[in-house]
Amino acid sequence: MTTRKPDTIMAHGGRDPNAHHGFVNVPVHRGSTILFPSVAAWRAAKQPGSDAYMYTRIGNPNSRAFEQTVAALEGGAGAIATCSGLAALSTALSALTSAGDHILVADTVYGPGRAYCEKVLMRMGVEVEFIAPDVGTAIASQVKPNTTLVYLEAPGSHSFEMIDLPAVTNAAKAAAADPGRLRVMVDNTWGTPLFFRTFEHGIDVSVHAGTKYMVGHSDVMLGVIVANAATEPEIRRFAHLQGVCASPDDLFLGLRGLRTMGVRLREQSQRGLAIAEWLAARPEVARVRHPALPSDPGHAIWKRDFTGAASLFAIELDGRYDLAATDRFIDSLQYFGLGASWGGFESLVYPGDDLPRAVAPPQPAGRMLRFHIGLEDLDDLKDDLNQALGQMHALSQGADAAE
Repeated sequence: MTTRKPDTIMAHGGRDPNAHHGFVNVPVHRGSTILFPSVAAWRAAKQPGSDAYMYTRIGNPNSRAFEQTVAALEGGAGAIATCSGLAALSTALSALTSAGDHILVADTVYGPGRAYCEKVLMRMGVEVEFIAPDVGTAIASQVKPNTTLVYLEAPGSHSFEMIDLPAVTNAAKAAAADPGRLRVMVDNTWGTPLFFRTFEHGIDVSVHAGTKYMVGHSDVMLGVIVANAATEPEIRRFAHLQGVCASPDDLFLGLRGLRTMGVRLREQSQRGLAIAEWLAARPEVARVRHPALPSDPGHAIWKRDFTGAASLFAIELDGRYDLAATDRFIDSLQYFGLGASWGGFESLVYPGDDLPRAVAPPQPAGRMLRFHIGLEDLDDLKDDLNQALGQMHALSQGADAAE
């Protein structure tokens, strides 16, 4: 059999029970030193193309199993595991840029990734220019002779604007002085390898916060970079030189999460859309930002390029609700935890205030909240939201009466 569907890859990828005394899962290989039976074996292990393990920092059975599974799932040539999603972003960004380079960055990318571009890459002599999420083929006019990287995310973190990834990718490469030198990198944490097939759209690098849906249980920090054949060796060499790696224990849990990611994602995607539609009908909500909703400005792009939607989206509250009312709403929720991250089995809410913007539309007048929908019963979640919205409205009405 030469092809495997995603669910089969997630269930069987990286597993070889015969190599581990019949155990279904790859055991955790804790350790640093790897011993060799002879000098000849040690020298053979160092040869190009050898699959022998030399040192845990540059690979062990846990990292190989996780990396091979993710690469197969997304269709990349290879993958590099890191200790966090930000580590994956910063490693890929640094590996693909040098002093004097110019890079184009979507104005709506993940905040810490944006900060790395501004506070680290710029300090190292890289010119960083932000592009609007609706740039499309017009990106061609912003490509310079020294442009080496385009860093995108769709939808945008917190604000959920869709970028036309194929149009931007094709236009940027067509405008490049050396198309082979310009790489396009996408943060595909929201889309996941299941809902957006990165490499089928001409993209060179896909980065994930494995902490989110891949792990799925809110108990591990993990990242992964997936790249095409022309780019993966360059990033891997840099990662090894930087000492970038993930722990065997975290990789074991990440691989465990991958086994059920398809089932969880399908269920959470449906629940997320159901809650988004329910909130869209509420008078307290001015707008729901969810690309899978037909009313969303990015819906056509999402429908064309994506095969599913994550359970993460945002809402804009009606402008009459101030900070105190919004805080009351969040504090009144029982099943929605207030915390960063997402992708786990539990529902979350997170304020979307003070988003950095250079060229994207400014933050809306109404307060914005980001929701992640977990695996709780839908009726329980709706009841929880209903009572919290009621308390928010009551506080707002009381404040109006006092005036």
